[in-house]
Amino acid sequence: MIKQFLNLKLSQKLSPQQIQVMKLIQLPTQAFEQRLLEELNDNPALESGKEEPEIPADEYEADEYEDFDDSETDTMQEDINIDEYLNDDTPDYKTQANNYSDDDEERESPLAEPISFHQDLINQLNTFILNDEEREIAEFLVGSIDDTGYIRRSIPDMVDDMAFTQGIYTDEKTVERILHIIHQLEPAGVGARDLQECLLLQLKQKTPTQDVALAIDILEQQFDAFSHKYYDKLMQKFGVSSADLKNAIHVIEKLNPKPGGSYTAGNRVTENIVPDFAIRILDGELQLTLNGRNAPSLHVSKDYQEMMQTYKDSRDKSSSQRDAVQFIKHKLDSAKWFIDAIRQRQETLLVTMNAIMHYQQEYFLEGDEAKLKPMILKDIADLVGLDISTISRVANSKYVETPYGTKLIKEFFSEGFTNDQGEEVSTIEIRKVLREIIEEEDKDKPLNDDQLADILKEKGFPIARRTIAKYREQLDIPVARMRRKI
Repeated sequence: MIKQFLNLKLSQKLSPQQIQVMKLIQLPTQAFEQRLLEELNDNPALESGKEEPEIPADEYEADEYEDFDDSETDTMQEDINIDEYLNDDTPDYKTQANNYSDDDEERESPLAEPISFHQDLINQLNTFILNDEEREIAEFLVGSIDDTGYIRRSIPDMVDDMAFTQGIYTDEKTVERILHIIHQLEPAGVGARDLQECLLLQLKQKTPTQDVALAIDILEQQFDAFSHKYYDKLMQKFGVSSADLKNAIHVIEKLNPKPGGSYTAGNRVTENIVPDFAIRILDGELQLTLNGRNAPSLHVSKDYQEMMQTYKDSRDKSSSQRDAVQFIKHKLDSAKWFIDAIRQRQETLLVTMNAIMHYQQEYFLEGDEAKLKPMILKDIADLVGLDISTISRVANSKYVETPYGTKLIKEFFSEGFTNDQGEEVSTIEIRKVLREIIEEEDKDKPLNDDQLADILKEKGFPIARRTIAKYREQLDIPVARMRRKI
């Protein structure tokens, strides 16, 4: 049986221009510069820098075009209003000087060209005597190491992958032998397949001592007990004193669980955070500026406008000329849309950050995290009249330079909680108090979540145990048993 019915559905769609604006808003300063460069390379009708003197608009009176009697020209005029591209209202964009500091770019620190983590490992292979096949396998294994320094794939899988993708036919025994060579590379522990192997590789490169020997025995024989901090079981298993066990564990704690991360920590790979905003205090007042790199000078190419003028003045308009002017129109439209999108991006960034700055004015004036007010995305969205998703795009990826350091904007957002005095406080303050309590606890008898809840209640924050557990996890603090020190 077939039924026919009418279904009404209300939907909202964004235009391509609106989508472009949303994507630009989401980009932090460095990514925005890259996107700008791509657009300048892709669209010859878009130019950067100061615009050359404009051609007087009175040279392009519309009646000159209306005198043409070519029938095909009439059709073209309906499709393209050429005068739109020839008047003196061509979009031009330059940020107002008071929106950013002139010395933004001058503060940039030059960075040496970094050597990648994997390239450094490949370079180290040159110190080993390897035949062609062994070197191919070794380079494949290096390529399988992730950024933390581990090989997460099984040897059988890598043997199959080498055969199918690289044409390298080998066996598991050979790969295992080459892997032992990888394990001799620096940093120590690189190429391990799990944490246990990573720590053992580092221990076996140390000078043999009683503490190192006990540490190796613990990791080889009782890794699970060690990871769960069952210290009494370890002392009983190895027949050692509390002091001996403490020394061995101290040796293990000094090892690096992520050897690939030490490459970044050693400044061989450098990440440079560029603040998108700066907040300064002048005469007791807050001043907000947008990084000048977000404010490029852009204008529509005069050459492309002149091409449109040439077409307008031409009485013989061939098919190829019409195709060309369609292309020019498309590029001019794209240039205008992009310039307008950048203007909207800047306005959105400034109005959003300005609202955040005034909402958290007490914090920005004093730098005390206790002064941070509960603030959610909707609070700012209501203040500036923008969608919550737009505020989220600004907050999630942008940094602001303050007198108290460079901060990720989303860190200023938090939910509210009412204390026993009836005052609304930010969950940021509660997490700060929780961290301070845990830092001051007796590590021989660390506080469990129920005890932490009781202490916070005494301080005026009646919070449930499950909420304590959530905040503790957000602070990346383990449970009490894992915080215990021997």
